[in-house]
Order: sequence, then C-alpha cells, then structure tokens
Amino acid sequence: MTDLKGRTALVTGGSRGIGAAIAQRLAHDGAAVALTYASAADKARAVAGKIEADGGRALVIRADNADPDEAAGAVEQTVRDLGGIDILVNNAGIFTGGPLDAITPAELDRIIAVDVRAVFLASQAAARHMTEGGRIITIGSVLTERVPVEGMTVYAMCKAALTGLTRGLARDLGPRGITATVVHGGLIDTDMNPADGPGAALLGGFPALGRYGVAEDIAATVAHLAGDAGRYISGTAITVDGGFAA
Repeated sequence: MTDLKGRTALVTGGSRGIGAAIAQRLAHDGAAVALTYASAADKARAVAGKIEADGGRALVIRADNADPDEAAGAVEQTVRDLGGIDILVNNAGIFTGGPLDAITPAELDRIIAVDVRAVFLASQAAARHMTEGGRIITIGSVLTERVPVEGMTVYAMCKAALTGLTRGLARDLGPRGITATVVHGGLIDTDMNPADGPGAALLGGFPALGRYGVAEDIAATVAHLAGDAGRYISGTAITVDGGFAA
C-alpha cells in the first residue's frame, strides 16, 4: 500500500493497543509516522522498531497529554523532525469510572485535560501547519451513543465532547481543504479492555456481532479516512462497534 506515501502522520498514544495498530497501519500505507507515549517508552520504541523493520520511518516522542505544552509540543516536534504534518490522529486518552459521587474534582479535571483539552490543543497546533488535504482524526467511544452500564458518566461526557469538537473543526478548516472526523470505537480487545477481562462476560453480549473487535478494525477505518478515499468525509462520526449501539 502506498496511498499515504509522502505524507506525515502523528498518532498520540501510539505505544500500545489501538494507537500502536494505527501507527503501524499508516506506516504500512506509506506515511512517515510520529507516535507519542506518556510512560511506556519501551513499548513505543518497539512499535517504532516494527515500522522501521518494515521499511518505514518512525519518530518516538514523549508527551503527557495532561500537560498542555506537551500536547501541542508533540505536533511541533513532528513538524521539526519529519518536515511537516498531514495527518493527526488524536488517540491518547485515559479512563475514569466509578460511582458518580466518588469522582473528585481533581479526577474530573485530569480526564477533561487529557481526553478533551489535549485533543483541542493538538488539533489547533496541527491546523497551523496543515495544507489542503490535511486530516484530523480523533478516536472517541461508542459510549457517546449508548451507555449500557453505570459508572461511565465522566468518560461518556468527555468522549461526547469530541463529536462537537470535530464538527466545529470541520467548519473552521473546511475552507482550507482540511477534514475532521471522529471514530467511535466499541469493545476493542486491548490491554486496557481485554476480551477475557472481568467485565467481558457482561459487555461481550452487547455488540450485535456478539464479540469484541480488534485494534486493527479501528486502524483500518482511520487509514480509510486518512487516505484518498476519505477526502470527502468531514464533520461526522463513524462508529466501529460491531453493532454495540444498534
């Protein structure tokens, strides 16, 4: 695949799970890829090593999205070291759940900072450098469409904010030929949400397909949006959830 040859992508939170799958898929399709990590340096370097072993170009950046300077700084380092940015994938995020009364103001501030503010700041920074054909793709959650169990209020709220952000970006950047989309993933088998985890027996029955997806399912949709086939898709959400919200 060479659909993305000559293009540069930044994938935040690219050291594992969905982010790693996206970084590897975009590299496979021809893009030079920068990926960020907050603490898992070894895993990030392993992802970059796989990309390079397959003949691609990878850049590893340490950036904690809780820090507003680092969220935007990853974009600037990508531009500086790889020569530009054509595709931004806002994937990094954290989960805070539990009883509504137990959520503290500090926990609320942190998840908003990482899951919402950092997405805005990275998108703002990337938009300054993007030209026509640029792509801003954000990874959301199917919980914006269906919250089937308790304890998900704050996380669902933050992920729902990404839909409004994406629509606004599409309007602001559309005149420049830059698209903005959000991909709402469902139950995806990752280290953070394993298909054999303690809640899998309950949650696994919600998708219409009756099973978890894999990170490559999300990566395939991101690759479609990032490539030529996604040039007329903007200001919308695409749900990849096996029928979870059906």
